[in-house]
Formats: sequence, structure tokens, C-alpha cells
Amino acid sequence: MQDLRPFFETKHFIEMQDEIKYHPLQWGAKIKYAYGDNFDIDDADIILLGCGEWRGEQMDMPYDQSANLVRQQLYDMYNWHAGITIADIGNIRQGATYADTRAALLIVLREIHDAGKIAIILGGSHDLTLAQYDVMRKKEQMAVAAVADMLIDLDEAEETNSRSFLMDMLTDTPNFIAHYSHMGFQSYYTQPRMLETLDKLRFDFFRLGKVKESIEEMEPVLRSSDFFSFDISAVRYSDAPANITGSPNGFTGEEACSLTRYAGMSEKLTSLGIFGYNNNYDNYQMTAKLISQMIWYFVDGLLVRKTEASLKDSEEFFIFHVVFTDNDTVFLKSKRTARWWMKLPDKTFIPCAYSDYLTASNNEIPERWLRAQERLV
Repeated sequence: MQDLRPFFETKHFIEMQDEIKYHPLQWGAKIKYAYGDNFDIDDADIILLGCGEWRGEQMDMPYDQSANLVRQQLYDMYNWHAGITIADIGNIRQGATYADTRAALLIVLREIHDAGKIAIILGGSHDLTLAQYDVMRKKEQMAVAAVADMLIDLDEAEETNSRSFLMDMLTDTPNFIAHYSHMGFQSYYTQPRMLETLDKLRFDFFRLGKVKESIEEMEPVLRSSDFFSFDISAVRYSDAPANITGSPNGFTGEEACSLTRYAGMSEKLTSLGIFGYNNNYDNYQMTAKLISQMIWYFVDGLLVRKTEASLKDSEEFFIFHVVFTDNDTVFLKSKRTARWWMKLPDKTFIPCAYSDYLTASNNEIPERWLRAQERLV
């Protein structure tokens, strides 16, 4: 592995906590601190890092240490996940330019990906999502992306920023986005033409009300994803008071934790980015507490991932043969986790929900099946 230490700030958060004594069962006593001569991530499942770059939001915004406020709350939590190891490698050093910081973040994420680890990034402005995508793009691997945000950041701009980065990610050439899903957008802040653009590209988008109505429907979406980017603006202001540019409507704290737990359950997911947190506006560190809880639930989901059987092991699944509108297909339900998959005409299985099985059983075409078929054409 490349020596990553030059890309990080010289002082690690834990070095500033000399007087704090953590209980043996708290995360603060369990997390590995990879810094200086002890920079080692080999035994870790999850790699935690911060990046306080905000120049994608506004060029004169200073680099901040908001990630350390999240760490403060995370380390105080109790570890119920003995089978999971986290290594905290500190905060990315600020580059001379915005592009320099992004380049450093990309190098670090590529090394984590190549090592077979899962990265959790504490941002920074939402455009840092591009570093998650660029890991796959540089390797010329097709990626399935999922984003939670109250806005759809498809503005046109001369330079990439937090309101335009999706335009770069979804339309660059050559493009390595196999599929994109957007969850939690709020219609009154979204141009209808943006939705038309996403629909023409056969991408999926889920209005806030639709997600809240059946949040379990997002589990198959995240199970299919290679990376998940969560903008804290997707959470309503009362549950995330640092979200001063957000909305009185949005996900509750519990719903945000459900989404990150689903992400942790995904066998494919290689990185989770939580962006948009600025501690300068965080009353009583409530938003930092929420983000730390979102991470806790992500780890909880990872335990489910580790227990799932291979789809090739037929004895570990209930098998249902269903015929709907002249389509003969198969649904699988895991005996271990109760999750569902359905078979497409090309013989591949895709994640689905129980509701898709019920729809097919009523001789109707599940929308998830239909959308997947459209993307195969």
C-alpha cells in the first residue's frame, strides 16, 4: 500500500484526548488509531476519515474540523459489534487548491478500495461525492450510485461545485455510472426538467414522501449500490439543527439511521460519505450525535452483510416460482436475513422487496422489474 501519511493532518483527533479515559466497551477504546508510525489498516473492516473541504460550496469557506465533533460523539458510544473493526486514519490535509484536496481524497479512497476495506468519509461539501465515483472511474469499473439529498444537484456551472457535481458524474464521457438512484428529494425545490432528465437516462428518483411512506423499499436500492452519498440536508432541521440551509421537512433521525443501516447491509457497497455538516451551526452537537448514530447503524448493518449466504447456496433460500403477464420468474427469500431477490429474463438476480413478490403474485409487473428491464435494452 502507498504511504498515505503525507495526505493527512499531522495531529490525530485521539492525540487531543489525553485526559479522556474510555470504558473498555466504548468505541473510543475499540477503534484503531492509524496515524504516524502506527498507520496500519490491514486488520480493519471500516476505515474512517474526515475531509473538511468546503470550497466546492463557497470558495472563501475555511477548512473545518467538523469531523472531530462527530468522532467525539462516536467514541462515546458503546460497541455492540464485536465482529467489526474500525480504523480511524484522521483528517485529509487541506490542499493549496480545492482540486488538490479532492485529488488527495481520491488517492486515499483508491488505496482503501484496493485494500478491500469500506470507507466512511465525513465531509465537507457534497461535491466530494465525486471522489467516491472517481475511485470506480479511474479503474474503469461500472458503478451503481445512490444519493440522499433534498436537492438534485444538476445545475449547470463552469466549474464543479456542490450544486452541479451530479452533472459531471452522470454525463461525463466516458461514463461509468451503470445506474443512479436519488432518494428524499423535495418537489418544491426541484425543477421538473431535472426529473425528466433522470427519467430519460433510466435513473430512479424517490420523492421524500414516497420514501417515508415505505422506507423499507430503499433497502434493495442500497443493496445494489457501490457507494452511498448522504447530504445532511436530507434530514429535517429539527433533527439536524446544523442544517441551516435545509428544510423543516426531511427524514427523521430514525429514518436517516435506517438508510445507513441498509447501506451497511449491502454486499457491494464500498464507501459511505456523509456530507454537509458544519459544526459552527450545531446546537448542543445534536447533528454530530445524529451522524455518529448513523455510523453506528451502518456498522450494525455490516453485521447482517457478514451473515448473508451466497445466492448459489439454494438451501439457504426459500424459492418461489411466479408467473406474471407471461413472464416466468423466480423469487428468492433468504432464510438468514429475510431479504428478497428476483430473477430477470437474462438469468441474473437483482435485489427486491416483499412488495415486488406480492405485485408479481397478483399478475402485475413489479416496477423494479420493469425499470431493470428497460436498462437492459
